[in-house]
Amino acid sequence: MRGTAELSNLKCEKSTPKPKPYRIPDRGGLALLVTPQGGKLWRWKYRFNGVAKQMAFGKYPDVPLARARVLHAAARAQLAAGTDPMAVRAETKAEKQAENKQKKTAQLTFKDLYELWFATWEKGKKEDTTVLNVRSWLENGPVKAFGSKSVAAIMPADLLALTRATDERGAGTVAKRNFQYIRRIYKWGKANHYLDKGIVNPAADIDIKDILSAHTGQNFAHVQVSELPGLLQKIREYNGREIIRIALELNGLTFVRINELLKARWEQIDWENSAWCIPVKNMKMKKPHVVPLSRQAMALLARLKQISGETGRLFPICNGGLGTMSDAAVLRAYARMGYEGRMTNHGWRYIASTYLRSQHYDKFWVEMQLSHVEGGVAGVYNEWECFEERTEMMQHWADFLDECREKPTIVSAAA
Repeated sequence: MRGTAELSNLKCEKSTPKPKPYRIPDRGGLALLVTPQGGKLWRWKYRFNGVAKQMAFGKYPDVPLARARVLHAAARAQLAAGTDPMAVRAETKAEKQAENKQKKTAQLTFKDLYELWFATWEKGKKEDTTVLNVRSWLENGPVKAFGSKSVAAIMPADLLALTRATDERGAGTVAKRNFQYIRRIYKWGKANHYLDKGIVNPAADIDIKDILSAHTGQNFAHVQVSELPGLLQKIREYNGREIIRIALELNGLTFVRINELLKARWEQIDWENSAWCIPVKNMKMKKPHVVPLSRQAMALLARLKQISGETGRLFPICNGGLGTMSDAAVLRAYARMGYEGRMTNHGWRYIASTYLRSQHYDKFWVEMQLSHVEGGVAGVYNEWECFEERTEMMQHWADFLDECREKPTIVSAAA
């Protein structure tokens, strides 16, 4: 009678634990393994190529008796066909995992991937301003363009179109920066297994130098001196946010690099000496810089203090966060005024230096004001050098801009 013994649902339910594990056999070698802890596990012992193996089919009652028998019968059929049932199961599991991963990747949007990357990237960053600026740059650029798209759907052609469109509106630096961040985000996604091997990094095989215009990073778009009256009038009449209009005017009056302007903090303004002392960390050339401030610049700063004085930053981001305004926000203002591709933030440096040299100001003063002067033989750099002479020069430049705006005919003599 032992050969006809098999399990029933009642036997499964009534089985109780013993000090040692024991098996209650069913038909064809299937058994219910009862553990000392009370677990009831479906097991099947078999041999494949002479090697003893044991296959699991889940636990009772999650897997009822009838279901365990179906699974067992399918496994025995595989064994009879000459294949190892456990190997088949492992292969099927791997295929299903790959399929699920592919589906998960297909559902992952660029915004999802960006937020995963950003959460890791920002850890340990000392300057919260830098972190918030990167967030602003990316969310106003690539995330805005591609955010809702699947990471698998963004192709090199999409990135090329975005990069070229940004470059063509005179924002080559922005285009280059965003391109590089997209490449980095996809590379990070693959390294951290958020993207499978089949996902294309749209920036991987593109050389940014091949798609940006020749002037990017070299000669920045700028108007001619003869066009200054129209530009200055447009800036004065700008109907966007006042803080952006002030940024446009201060950019023209000081002709510092735009990021140096936007990172400025109120403690850097020396009201007594009408000077702006820019620290090393904010300077591209990694040396401190002092900008003499004209009467016009001081008046603008006084008005700006009423707007942003409580934040500690001259140009905070508009949502009240801890970051600073994006250079792209200022660049967009030029586009709104009709100067897209004709004038950039950096263009003021070329216009001012060209004009001041034409007025026979000492080349050293001009170069120092552009923060192009290197340290001396001993490596000493005095940011206050020629301050009085540069103050006179900067006041002359500010007065010239006022005259351009009010009396356009003056530019014919200066051009």
